[in-house]
Amino acid sequence: MTARIGVVTFPGSLDDRDTQRAIRVAGAEPVALWHKDKDLKQVDAVVLCGGFSYGDYLRAGAIARFSPVMDTLIDQAKTGLPVLGICNGFQILTEAHLLPGGMLGNDHLHFICRDQKLRVENADTAWTSDYTAGQEISIPLKNMDGRYVADRRTLDELEAEGRVAFRYVDVNPNGSLNDIAGVTNAAGNVVGLMPHPEHAVEPLIGTGRTDGLPFFTSILKKLVNA
Repeated sequence: MTARIGVVTFPGSLDDRDTQRAIRVAGAEPVALWHKDKDLKQVDAVVLCGGFSYGDYLRAGAIARFSPVMDTLIDQAKTGLPVLGICNGFQILTEAHLLPGGMLGNDHLHFICRDQKLRVENADTAWTSDYTAGQEISIPLKNMDGRYVADRRTLDELEAEGRVAFRYVDVNPNGSLNDIAGVTNAAGNVVGLMPHPEHAVEPLIGTGRTDGLPFFTSILKKLVNA
């Protein structure tokens, strides 16, 4: 049976089709989900894709967090549904308190778009098991509000519990505390990161590498072996 992975589209989402393609390349079935619908269509996992939901007019992800689909998603994520938040999706997950911390504007106050080197810090989540801890990868990064922040107690907990999933290497592109590029919840089923793995699943696009593909093969193996 083919795993079904939902991709939520909000007003202002930009990368829903790219994410659906990445899921298809990995061998799973992408399922389009609309932000106004509470029905998740019995998907096995969900991706909140990148973009600028509601134009980021209030605060990145703050309005999308109250879309009807999020009520269902929050409940199911708390009971184990795998959820990946990419860029704006990461912002939404922090606004929904499915992940700790928050996102502020880049410290240099400019939009950034570049290939970014990351180090995999946690390869034990539902979305990272096809990586190895310490592995360095390169995938595209594009954001305006990508600076990850949290209070010192939260940062200490994330570090102590191994919940920093990815860290920026060589250069911190946006001022994120502790060079954090992505985090996971304690259960490992919810992961968020700023860079865009869906843009690095085929050698002809993005970085010319496929360093983002293991996100999608990881969850596929998780679901098949569940």
